[in-house]
Amino acid sequence: MDNAPRISPYLTVKGAADAIAFYQKAFDAQENARMPAQDGRRIMHAHLTINGGTVMLSDEFEEFDGGSAPVPGRPSPVSISVSYDRPEEVDAIFKQAVAAGSKGVMDPHDAFFGARFAMVEDPFGHRWMLVAMLPQAQA
Repeated sequence: MDNAPRISPYLTVKGAADAIAFYQKAFDAQENARMPAQDGRRIMHAHLTINGGTVMLSDEFEEFDGGSAPVPGRPSPVSISVSYDRPEEVDAIFKQAVAAGSKGVMDPHDAFFGARFAMVEDPFGHRWMLVAMLPQAQA
């Protein structure tokens, strides 16, 4: 992980193996590492690459007070922002993520801050902000 960004999200989910498969389908994630837990059912740690960035995750481990997954029916207090090079990528990934099972929270649009922006919520309760600067905003 020598080239990892200085800050990387670490997600806690219910069903980490399913989440990894979903992120591969929705966001073209690449799985770099997976460490199973001693119980043989859960994942203690996984390392993914999404759009060149690092995302790590694990199942819930209440017995270790290791964090909890988002509460079903309530928005997560944290969102993951994924930056793309071109505005059309935001539209394509939004469509791909929704087709994979994400809920569209905010359709792709040209936002007031000079970017193409959209938001989805994955089946595990995490929100993903998809963003690409608009050409006129980059000048």
